[in-house]
Amino acid sequence: MQQLFDLTGKRALITGSSQGIGLALAQALASAGAQIVLNGRDATKLAQACEQLQSQGYACETQAFDVTDANAVQLGVAEIEARAPIDILVNNAGIQIRGAFTEFKATDWDRLIATNLSSAFHVGQAVARHMVQRKRGKIVNVCSVQSELGRPTIAPYTATKGGLKMLTKGMAIDLGPQGIQVNGLGPGYFDTELTSALVKDPVFTGWIEKRVPAGRWGKVEELGGAMIFLASAASDFVNGHILYVDGGMTASL
Repeated sequence: MQQLFDLTGKRALITGSSQGIGLALAQALASAGAQIVLNGRDATKLAQACEQLQSQGYACETQAFDVTDANAVQLGVAEIEARAPIDILVNNAGIQIRGAFTEFKATDWDRLIATNLSSAFHVGQAVARHMVQRKRGKIVNVCSVQSELGRPTIAPYTATKGGLKMLTKGMAIDLGPQGIQVNGLGPGYFDTELTSALVKDPVFTGWIEKRVPAGRWGKVEELGGAMIFLASAASDFVNGHILYVDGGMTASL
């Protein structure tokens, strides 16, 4: 049974992986034996993250490119594939911009759509073209509890994550016959660099503790098991599914 989760010899590209959830997912995949390709726009931050993984004995390389730039994505993926095949893609890159709906800037809407949704299309398409030729591959799009639920001041963000859920299902339908599984990982509220201000806010943290059946924020390492499952042979008959790791938030009113 353990070999179902073994990623030895597999190569994984994780977008937006210089810190936070992306880096935690990369570490989880590496712990299961995968060779890691970190991606982001800041080459210096990527190098530091890669050194962190290498210090733990994991195989890691980097490829810096802007996932919102279709041409840059094509070139970046081609360079990675020229070195060795991509067996696993994790579309993790994302941002959050908050604001009242009536005051939300059009430029911020465009940034959210480009980063949270269009990037998964661009990178997913570029990588899938190579996977189709090999008749195998795993793609995991990092969705959110906001793929199902809304909150005040984040309507545009919720739209991007809802769209990503449906893109995941559409990709699964198109790519499934080619031996490729496409699924989503839906994190709840996790304590990361990007959420540190909310974690420190007693009112918001109090709401989390009451709203989430688990009664607390998630720890990024708790995403690892679900990530390994979706990237491994254990999920070969799982396709178009969104696996929520949220302490029960989406199950509770």
